[in-house]
Amino acid sequence: MNTLARLGAMVAAAAATVVATTVVPTAVSAQQTAPAAKPAVATPAGKIRMNQIQFMGAHNAFHREMQGAELAESIKIDPGYPSWGFYSHASIADLLGRQNVRALELDLLPDPDGGLYQYPLARKQAGLGPIDDPAMAAPGMKVVHVADQDYNSTCRTLVVCLNQVKTWSRANRGHVPIIMQLELKQTDDRWEKLGGAVSPAWDRPLLDDIDKEIRSVFSEDELITADDLRRPGLTLEQSILKNGWPTLDWARDKVMFFFDNGGPGTIRDMYLDGHPGLQGRAVFTRGNPGDADAAITMVNDPRGDNEAAIRDLVRRGYFVRTRSDEPLKTVVNKEYSRVQIALASGAQMVTTDFPSVGMAARYDSDFVAELPGGDAVRCNPVSAPRDCHDGKLEPALSR
Repeated sequence: MNTLARLGAMVAAAAATVVATTVVPTAVSAQQTAPAAKPAVATPAGKIRMNQIQFMGAHNAFHREMQGAELAESIKIDPGYPSWGFYSHASIADLLGRQNVRALELDLLPDPDGGLYQYPLARKQAGLGPIDDPAMAAPGMKVVHVADQDYNSTCRTLVVCLNQVKTWSRANRGHVPIIMQLELKQTDDRWEKLGGAVSPAWDRPLLDDIDKEIRSVFSEDELITADDLRRPGLTLEQSILKNGWPTLDWARDKVMFFFDNGGPGTIRDMYLDGHPGLQGRAVFTRGNPGDADAAITMVNDPRGDNEAAIRDLVRRGYFVRTRSDEPLKTVVNKEYSRVQIALASGAQMVTTDFPSVGMAARYDSDFVAELPGGDAVRCNPVSAPRDCHDGKLEPALSR
C-alpha cells in the first residue's frame, strides 16, 4: 500500500499542504515507465553498477531518544532538546530488514583508554550510576549522538554495530551493498564546562584505529575500498569517472564506508596523509569534484538549485548522499515535498529519520520517507539504463 493510500483521499486544492508522500513526481515516473524500444539483449540485474541504483538510508541510525529521569536532566542541560532529539530508530537488524534501509549513519567518539563516556552528565545529575555495559568501559570507538546529553544508542560501540550489520548480511545474502556513513565527533565544550567528558582530538593513530576496528569485523572480501576502484596511473576520481563503479554481481553482500567529515585542513586531510589515493584505507573520504579522492560526496539539501547539481554529479559518475528530511523540522514545518525532490534528484543514498509509517505520529503526521512501494532498492531515475528492472536488483530478498 503506498503512502497516499495510507493517508486517505486528499482534496486537490490543498496540494500545497499535502501530507507526506513518497510517490515519485509524475515527470520522474514517466521517465521510468515510458515505453521505449527494447535493446536486443536486456542488461542483466547483476551488470547494473552500484551507482545506478537508489536506496534509503537512516540518519543517526543508532539513535534512541532519552527517557525518564535522564530525559528530565537532558532537557535541563539543553532546553531545546525536544526540538532536535525526539526521534528514535529501530534496531539495525530491523532497519535493514523490516524497514528496507540500505545505508546507516553512525556518529563516532574516540575512547582510546575506555570508560570516557560511561558516566554521562545527565545520569550523574539524575543520581544514577554509570552505564551498565562492559563495552562502554573498554577502549574503542563509541557510537554516541551527543556525549553526556543525548547518548542513548541501540548499539554503543562501532564494533558492536558492525557485528549487527554483518549478522544481518550473512542471513540475507544477495543484498545490494550496505553503505556505512561515519561522522567523527568531539564533545561539546558547553557540557565539558559542566563537568562532562572531554574527548581527545582526532589524530592519525585514532583514524588508524577506525580502520582496525572495521577490519576486525569485515574481511577484505566483504569491504568495498578505494583500492578496489582505483586503476593504475589514475586517481580515484579519474578511475570512477572513466571506468565506473563495480557491478552488483561484484558488490553484493559487501559493505562500503565513508566519512562525511570534509573540507581542507580537517579529518579528511589527516586520513589521506601517508595514504595517497586512500591506499590501504578502509573508508572513503568525502571529496569534492576535482579532488583526487573524490568518489562520494554530499549535498544535504536537495531543494532549489541543488536538485540540478545532484543530477549533474550523478550523471558524471559520483556517488551522492542527500537528505529527504531533517530531524523534526521537516515534519513540524510540513516540508513534505522534499522527499519527492530528493528521490527525483537521483542521489543514490537518500537518508531519513522516518523510514517507516507511524514514526511521526507524535507530531500528528503520517510522514514517511521510502521508495515507491516500500522497496529496498530501485533503478536510479537519473543514471540507470532504461532496461533496468527494480524487482530484479535484489531478487533473493524480493517480497
